[in-house]
Amino acid sequence: MSKGHFYAINGQCPNNHARRLRQALTDAERRLWSALRGRQLGGWKFRRQHPVGPYILDFACLEGRLAVEADGGQHTDSHYDERRSLWLIDRGWRVVRFWNNDILQNTEGVLTEILRVLEEGRKASHRQPSRSNPCAGEEEGLGKWLT
Repeated sequence: MSKGHFYAINGQCPNNHARRLRQALTDAERRLWSALRGRQLGGWKFRRQHPVGPYILDFACLEGRLAVEADGGQHTDSHYDERRSLWLIDRGWRVVRFWNNDILQNTEGVLTEILRVLEEGRKASHRQPSRSNPCAGEEEGLGKWLT
């Protein structure tokens, strides 16, 4: 897509739609944002309701290419969420999803998992495959942690 073009979300500019979503956070999103904002989680910077292509991510860590989604009951067996995750993964993002009740009842556990995924991604990006084995890394599961 050329510079200056954008995907319309519900007929609106993604930034305007994201701005409205930022004003209407769920309790779980509010709790998670209070723990992610200001580089509180391992120094990683997060954005909330961040547009990426045709989608708006609940939380995005651009440096770690990680999308963090807070899901309520409407997301059970959602084909839309599955397509969205695949679209993001195809573009180099990792996606983690947490149920709202898990965020509210086990915030520390959720934060620990987010940090683990970010640190795992950092380690994987620094690994260099062996010159003698061009497929090195596949045995270690590189790329399997993307979802």
